[in-house]
Amino acid sequence: MTKIVNLRQARKQRDRAERLAEGDANAAKFGESRNARNTRKAEAERSARTHEAHRRDDA
Repeated sequence: MTKIVNLRQARKQRDRAERLAEGDANAAKFGESRNARNTRKAEAERSARTHEAHRRDDA
């Protein structure tokens, strides 16, 4: 026999899950301190410079 589903509750549960996922994404995106953000940015820039410095000039 099939399970009876309350569509209103299912919709609310789906909406809660979407809001939770969006909140987690925002926390990961905006939830770091200024020092951590600056450190991550500086490390990415340093990595890009190092990578660019090792390119070959065969063009």
